[in-house]
Amino acid sequence: MAGFRNGRGRDNRPPQQQPQQAPYGYNAAPPPHPQQQWQQPPQGHQQQAYGEPEYFGDPYGRQGHQQHAAAANNPGHTQMFSVDDPYGQAAPLAAPVPTGPRLPWKQLLSGIVLRPADTFLQMRDYAVWGPALIVTFLYGLLAIFGFEKAREEALNATISSTIPYVLMTALGFVLGGLILGAVTHTLARQLGGDGSWQPTVGLSMLIMSLTDAPRLVFALFLGGENGLVQVLGWATWLAAGALFTVMVSRSHDLPWPKALGASAIQLVALLSLIKLGTL
Repeated sequence: MAGFRNGRGRDNRPPQQQPQQAPYGYNAAPPPHPQQQWQQPPQGHQQQAYGEPEYFGDPYGRQGHQQHAAAANNPGHTQMFSVDDPYGQAAPLAAPVPTGPRLPWKQLLSGIVLRPADTFLQMRDYAVWGPALIVTFLYGLLAIFGFEKAREEALNATISSTIPYVLMTALGFVLGGLILGAVTHTLARQLGGDGSWQPTVGLSMLIMSLTDAPRLVFALFLGGENGLVQVLGWATWLAAGALFTVMVSRSHDLPWPKALGASAIQLVALLSLIKLGTL
């Protein structure tokens, strides 16, 4: 009996707590929501834009901008820069002018005479040692006969003594052309030029030899003191000055006054050693 009074033998589970009813006139509190468990989004579908779900997209474009900035300067993805135009338009920086392929020696020699500006611009990045050395050496072999005194001595001497004298003169012209071309290149760089020394020296040697060729041809038959030879000497010297100016201007991106100043020493040397030597 005691067991029945104490509730023994019955269901020992504690009585369920009934929800309390709110007093009259008050709304009952809403039942608590079940706790939601946070699920990690699968890889490749992470949230974007600082916690916003992926279906909202990236309204600020942060992810695309970061990817573009990361790959901007990788090979093949060079970033384009621009300069602000004071009139409201953005203009890109000027790209280097394409120089084109290397010219063969025939087109190079004819281009210096017929189309010097385009030829010098196209060959500004190419060394021209082969044509420069060969043409200058051949010019030096004949240059000795353009001087009156040297011409008489060479014609009156024996062949065995004339050949070494002619060869040494030709080598002297090649060495002098190299030195004068190097001086022109150095002055051009000091004046703000950006060209390479090999094209500048080689092209200057070609200009020196090709421009004096007409005077030398007439001097071989008429002598250096002939009036026509002297006129041709001054005319070809002026033509050399114009070609030197165009070459330095195209090869070093300099305005023509600076280009002329860079080639001034070479022009004075040619005038005193070759042109005035025939007078």
